[in-house]
Amino acid sequence: MEESNLQIKTGRLKSTLSGKSTPKNSPSFRKLNSIRTPRRDARTNAGQFHWIPGNRVVFWLLLIMLWAYIGFHIQSKWAHNNNNAEFVGYKSELGSFTNHSQGIDLKVLTNALNSNNTMVSKGRSILKKLSGSLTRKTKRTAKRTRRLITERSSRTSVPLKPNNTDEEIPTTNTTYGLLVGPFGKIEDNIFAWSTEKRKGTCDRKGEFARIVWSRKFVLIFHELSMTGAPLSMMELATEILSCGGTVSAVVLSRKGGLMGELDRRGIKVLKDKAEFSYKTAKKADLVIAGSAVCASWIDQYLTHFAAGSSKIVWWIMENRREYFDRSKNMLNQVKMLLFLSDMQSKQWLAWCAEENIHLNTEPMIVPLSVNDELAFVAGIPCSLNSPSYTVEKMMERRRLLRVAVRKEMGLSDEDMLLMSLSSINPGKGQLLLLESARLIVEQGRHLNDSGGNTLMDEENQSGITIGRNRSAVDGIQHSRGLLQEFQQIKVSKVSSNRRKRKHSRLGKPLSTRNHTNSAPNSESPVIKKVLSKNENMKPQNLRVLIGSIGSKSNKIPYVKGILRFLSQHSTLSKLVLWTPATTRVAALYAAADVYVINAQGLGETFGRVTVEAMAFGLPVLGTDAGGTSEIVENNVTGLLHPLGRPGTHALAKNIQFFLSDKDTRELMGIKGREKVMKKYLKNHMYQRFSKVLVRCMKIK
Repeated sequence: MEESNLQIKTGRLKSTLSGKSTPKNSPSFRKLNSIRTPRRDARTNAGQFHWIPGNRVVFWLLLIMLWAYIGFHIQSKWAHNNNNAEFVGYKSELGSFTNHSQGIDLKVLTNALNSNNTMVSKGRSILKKLSGSLTRKTKRTAKRTRRLITERSSRTSVPLKPNNTDEEIPTTNTTYGLLVGPFGKIEDNIFAWSTEKRKGTCDRKGEFARIVWSRKFVLIFHELSMTGAPLSMMELATEILSCGGTVSAVVLSRKGGLMGELDRRGIKVLKDKAEFSYKTAKKADLVIAGSAVCASWIDQYLTHFAAGSSKIVWWIMENRREYFDRSKNMLNQVKMLLFLSDMQSKQWLAWCAEENIHLNTEPMIVPLSVNDELAFVAGIPCSLNSPSYTVEKMMERRRLLRVAVRKEMGLSDEDMLLMSLSSINPGKGQLLLLESARLIVEQGRHLNDSGGNTLMDEENQSGITIGRNRSAVDGIQHSRGLLQEFQQIKVSKVSSNRRKRKHSRLGKPLSTRNHTNSAPNSESPVIKKVLSKNENMKPQNLRVLIGSIGSKSNKIPYVKGILRFLSQHSTLSKLVLWTPATTRVAALYAAADVYVINAQGLGETFGRVTVEAMAFGLPVLGTDAGGTSEIVENNVTGLLHPLGRPGTHALAKNIQFFLSDKDTRELMGIKGREKVMKKYLKNHMYQRFSKVLVRCMKIK
């Protein structure tokens, strides 16, 4: 009995299943005596419902989930109401979506909804309803836009619709004429291009390559438009990468169409133009800013890192007082200023003297150059030449390119194509160029009047006021210098009778201002071919090509003014061609006969397009101002005329002279090509740049 009591006290009972004594609190004992699940076993269950009332964290989580669900439900209801345009993020004045907003916002919305599987069904219903809200008119507009893009590479007579949309240009105006180009596909077919072959190659033996090897650079782009400054900075970045350096690009405004080209060239663009860009610049060996517009970034960078001024090079490519005013406070805060031409440098130094600004170091001049890709197509020896692509073969293919492109443009051998390729704004003078062309087309018989004050009553009615013709040279000076050279080298095929006829046609003796180059080689097969042409050739027909439509630097009111002018002169409008903005310009240079740089104001800072045209053997008609007067030698590589309306009449006479004298025109083109090969190729620019780097970097 005592033994039995002892067993009960110690909690041992004999199990009916095993025949052994079992502890009272063991699982088997509890299963036999109770149906309640023990608390310890419940902890292993997935439901965990028994301890929720005591857990405040889970309770609040449930409330948050409920609140999120209610919020999404309300937002979905709102999106299905009449506010769907605001939900996407853009609404036009007419309440309908534009093609641009559909292509971007709907895609972003789709990606956001697909990121959460629980929202897919609701997102699809939203997109379906948004798509249904598009009007038939918008769909027809999108269809016409797609058709226009696919037909751009061929001759097209549909109304032109440029892709810069700050303000829409009317597309119903038939005075646009003909939209041609770009001709990238034709270039690829004739030259057998590939993406890799279009990349620049570094001169490994040059000083520039030795300096930039394994060093870090930060390049500041003010925008990505297809204009001189961004294109030059892009090519500088490409060359640094090709020579073994590291490049990070800071883009202050993504306005323009160069982002895809930067990606193709492998140029890293920093997403952040603030804090992260400052940290990246601090670690770089040198920072190169490519525009006066970069003043604000430089100011912020020096605020974060004051010692950084010792490694900033500022390559200023503008030459207007407004750009000086916005950058003058930072000009003496950088290591060195770079300019494009002597005249630009003198102008900025004069402004600095007016404002009592003392620069840290003397500025240096680094002009722009013809890149290797254009030099390659132009038949100029460069780094892209190989046994399969010799200079001779490229010259032959360039002739094939000219024939193919002119055929696409609808031009014949009797047409002289006059090209002006730049952004369309008052500073480039396209309207004045068209006024000069009108004088030739409609009033050509009056161009040789000596007074130049009164042309016709119709002229006054059209609003064109021509002052007395005060040319940059006394009288009409076109080609006396070249003709004297040919007389010195005794080129018998240029007869004295021809010179007399030419002087009689011009009305005044010709002078030789800026005539400094030595005589051309009389044995040159190109010159022999030119001089052997028929002396009695009939004057050619004028055609004018204007670009670049769609450039982000275009001024819409100015473009509309050009259209109004053309609508008043239907004869001229039939002779005008338009071309869109593109980086594939080799075909355009190959097809042209004369290039016009009619920059107004202080003139062109340098004129990258000027040296590119000269590389293709085109004579240049330019204003006698700015960098153009440094590049173009009057009566040698082209003809200069005054600024403004006084120059309109002189420009008209220069154009008509080229129409009448193809031989002299081509000889001037040859002289211009020779000058480019001596001064304006890529290796010339980087020789100057290497001197800048030596002065601004710690070179061992």
